[in-house]
Amino acid sequence: KVKAQIEEKEGKTFDVFTAVEFKTQLVAGTNYFIKVHVGSEEFMHLRVFKSLPHENEQLSLHSYQGSKTKHDELAYF
Repeated sequence: KVKAQIEEKEGKTFDVFTAVEFKTQLVAGTNYFIKVHVGSEEFMHLRVFKSLPHENEQLSLHSYQGSKTKHDELAYF
């Protein structure tokens, strides 16, 4: 659901965009930390925020880290 947001920020299209791992953090909603395979040996770490149900808002890309590898630890950022 956030692929278009990351493509806009990066200024490119990803043919491959597959989540391979995730962690969650409960706040006033939920932060999702997601490791995404974006092609070849390239990965990105995304931080996506999901608001509480009564706020009825879309998932939003909060921040991301590029130039990651398959073996980089998915950590809170």
